Amino acid sequence: MACYDLTAMTWEEVKESLRDVKFAIIPIGAHEQHGPHMVESCDAVLAERMAKKLGEKMYPYALVTPTINMGVSQHHLNFPGTISLQPTTLIAILKDVISSLKHHGIEKFLLLNSHGGNQPTLNVASLMLSNELNVEVYYAKTTASAKNAIGRLVESKLFGHSCEREVSEALYLAPELVRKDKIVKGAIQEEGRWKQLRPGKAIQGYYAYEEMTENGCIGDATKASLEIGEQIVEEALDNLSRELYTLLNIEAVVYK
Repeated sequence: MACYDLTAMTWEEVKESLRDVKFAIIPIGAHEQHGPHMVESCDAVLAERMAKKLGEKMYPYALVTPTINMGVSQHHLNFPGTISLQPTTLIAILKDVISSLKHHGIEKFLLLNSHGGNQPTLNVASLMLSNELNVEVYYAKTTASAKNAIGRLVESKLFGHSCEREVSEALYLAPELVRKDKIVKGAIQEEGRWKQLRPGKAIQGYYAYEEMTENGCIGDATKASLEIGEQIVEEALDNLSRELYTLLNIEAVVYK
């Protein structure tokens, strides 16, 4: 299927596409540890693959930008290889990207994020940049809306990082990210303050990831499969595209 992918277009092709484009999708990931069985570019690659698939569903109304391949990953820094941006740095990068695209006539943006640690920053960025730049900035987690598939197929109570959900998504979207011979369960620390500071608790705050998991994983990736990944990804894409068509007040183009 067709997709307006800015990284693969000439300026003349971009100019032509802007006759139809209503908004830009900005994929945002991270560069951080994902345990023994996933490479550290995982979030960036999954954000990019999801953005391109969403761009196909939203063609010809969406332009997919280059991926912002680092994010807010301070909590992973004690695992070798992780690179973290400050929240202010990520917002500054987004401001420059959005300002540049506004110069070309785009005024609506979806920040499509694959890393949970970016979400609080993107909430702030959406508010700040919408007001400062006089544009519309929305944000979404890549597969969070696939609640039906996740509820049916993910068994672990604690999941979300290098787990059966994320590894399954990778097996479907980018299997080269997975070291299949090294897949393990999360080695969860039984005690620690992380239990009191998790999302959903009365008091929340920062804790280093090794306080929660010795091997950098949570959940049970040994239960991951391509089939699970396909169901989660496709449900999320259907939900995201449907919401975008409604939000942007445009009609879906059906190709036979």
